[in-house]
Amino acid sequence: MRILFILLAGSICFSQSREERVAKAAGALGEKLLELRRDFHMYPELSNREVRTGKVIAEKLRGLGLEVKTGVGRNGVVALLKGGKPGPVVAWRADMDALPVFSNSEKAWKSKNNGVHHACGHDAHMAIGLATAELLAGMRDQIPGTIKFIFQPAEEGAPKGEEGGAALMIKEGVLENPRPAAIFGLHVFSPYPAGTVGYSSGPAMASADTFSIAIRGKQVHGAMPHMGIDAISVAAQCISALQTIRSRRVDPMEGMVLSIGSIHGGNRSNIITGEVKMEGTIRTFSEPTRESVRTMMKHTLAGCTAAGDASFTLDFDGAAYPVTVNDPKLTEESLPQMRRVLGEANIIATKPTTGAEDFSYFQKVIPGFFWFLGVRNEKLGITGAHHTPEFDIDEAALLPGLKLASNQLLDYLERHR
Repeated sequence: MRILFILLAGSICFSQSREERVAKAAGALGEKLLELRRDFHMYPELSNREVRTGKVIAEKLRGLGLEVKTGVGRNGVVALLKGGKPGPVVAWRADMDALPVFSNSEKAWKSKNNGVHHACGHDAHMAIGLATAELLAGMRDQIPGTIKFIFQPAEEGAPKGEEGGAALMIKEGVLENPRPAAIFGLHVFSPYPAGTVGYSSGPAMASADTFSIAIRGKQVHGAMPHMGIDAISVAAQCISALQTIRSRRVDPMEGMVLSIGSIHGGNRSNIITGEVKMEGTIRTFSEPTRESVRTMMKHTLAGCTAAGDASFTLDFDGAAYPVTVNDPKLTEESLPQMRRVLGEANIIATKPTTGAEDFSYFQKVIPGFFWFLGVRNEKLGITGAHHTPEFDIDEAALLPGLKLASNQLLDYLERHR
């Protein structure tokens, strides 16, 4: 009788689908998932300053019995989960840094670091990444291959004068020894309802280039403008001319944004200033367009300033990200599993977004697929936009994210073993 019971139990377990087994294991991690996210939310750290964050992540991963390496790309953590069966290597990436934004939250787990806030959801990304590692570590004997978990600092851009982010991790060998055949990642997304997922095949997020412009004229008394060169007047003409790049010089069907976000010049009403400084960003969805826009900016500024006898400098500095391009084959192969896990109605093909991600650097080396996990809940008042004091997530979205991430990695390894 005892033998019969064991055989029946084994038969029931064997008859469960992978999705059912993952769902059961994910449910058991529900409380831990919340605890992880709330801990990271309470102790946010800025780019290249994620010291406590990296330490917590490394300790959790070591506790799961994974091979852990710290200090990659400054505060990054890399862990290997080796399955019990031979197979390929696949990677999962989660970013770690927070933003210099004040939080309006009144929740018990609000930020304890004044002026620093996980206003882009990286706390959720880390929680899902760690929970995925724990879930899959409990199934390691069944895994055909190896999973590399990459916890990346400075996604929001390293401080000026410092290297950081995905580019630095790659430079320090994060995609080697062993080299993943593909990489996956997610980003929580406030416009989408919790429990839904958006994706794009091909370009999914724009490139991003930060630029600074200095217009230099000749300072003079405001009552005698003819004796100087008005940098403010020249700057105004330059701003108008730069906008014609989008409206007249780029294919209307090609996505592109050029925005001036900051302008500073002068300090007194009766002095015509000799210098104006401006800062802005460019967003494009193809590398050729990205390069041509940068070139057109130089030509436009040269013409405007020459007409006013002024001069200029144009520098592309700060964070610069390539286009985030989801490998079409990898995307198509992944969709059936995603639909099985969350239901076809919850997996939605969407237009690319003009936001940018340095996940794109990984995709320039190996095929990658990056998708968006909805976290909006209007009934609960969770509608704040990214990078704002009001940003928050519906934590009910964490569990679907865990299920999807875990199944996605297993699905890839099983397809390619």
